[in-house]
Amino acid sequence: MSKIQREVALKDFSNYKIGGNASYFLEIKTKEDLSEGLKEWKEISKDLAEGEKKFFFLGGGTNILFSDEGFDGLVIKNSMDGISLDEDKVTTGAGTLFSNLVDFCVNNSLSGLEWAGGMPGTVGGAVRGNAGAFGGETKDNVLQVTSINLETQEQITRNREDCQFSYRNSIFKKQKKNEIIASVVFGFSKGSQEKIKEQVLKEVEFRQTKHPLESPNVGSIFKNVPFDAVPQSYKTELSQYVKDDPFPVVPTAKIIFLAGLKGRRVGDAMVSDKHTNFIVNLGNAKAKDVEDLIEIIKREVRQKFEITLEEEIMRLNQ
Repeated sequence: MSKIQREVALKDFSNYKIGGNASYFLEIKTKEDLSEGLKEWKEISKDLAEGEKKFFFLGGGTNILFSDEGFDGLVIKNSMDGISLDEDKVTTGAGTLFSNLVDFCVNNSLSGLEWAGGMPGTVGGAVRGNAGAFGGETKDNVLQVTSINLETQEQITRNREDCQFSYRNSIFKKQKKNEIIASVVFGFSKGSQEKIKEQVLKEVEFRQTKHPLESPNVGSIFKNVPFDAVPQSYKTELSQYVKDDPFPVVPTAKIIFLAGLKGRRVGDAMVSDKHTNFIVNLGNAKAKDVEDLIEIIKREVRQKFEITLEEEIMRLNQ
């Protein structure tokens, strides 16, 4: 039985509810699924043009903008999940929802991920982009990451240092784009279940109150701006908004707001009036609407503050 599907609608796997079709689509729940799927892909790709032999790893679809034209290669949906505990070490499949990992930590009185209460996406996606909030980062508790090279099917295990984590980045995002993350080992400390739960719920409530969760979105569009990168002529004006996350940054939402972009709209894509670093889909937004709005934001912020915003979201084009 074929594991690879044809012409799968990517909008069904996107928090944005935007995107064309993937020419080929493989969902994997085990390493064996991956191995069998790659054998099938080897046969299929023999008859494809060189530009169609590309592949893309998909996690929870919470931080990506799919193009309207879709993707003419192979999308591999990583659904390898599962969580196990050995003393204070937790091993998870990369396809595990990060929210499930946070719940597991609460239930087992493990401290370290309180900052991630309410955070969407999968463990693999969080590791790849070193997701973080409220001063915490995914890397803080990572002990080792096991990935699989798609070309050789070799398993590679790296410790935290080898993963080359940096602000919203890792070796998997920067260099090892042909490796799919399979599993992650985290280290936590024992704590008070009541206090851990209280902090997690506080972050969940913050996100529910401050983020436009009522509309399709893919989280923060841009990275926060390091205060060191703010031009000297604007440092005094923006210094009042600086926070540590995990180093001194100016929240991009505040910069976009000060640029007068709250509520700016292209088609059904709109800068959220609840959190201006979110672009929401009001119902029928196209990827082109979002892309055009991103360019407007970049241009106007550059004109007003001489700051070049860096995107946090990923884009998958044809």
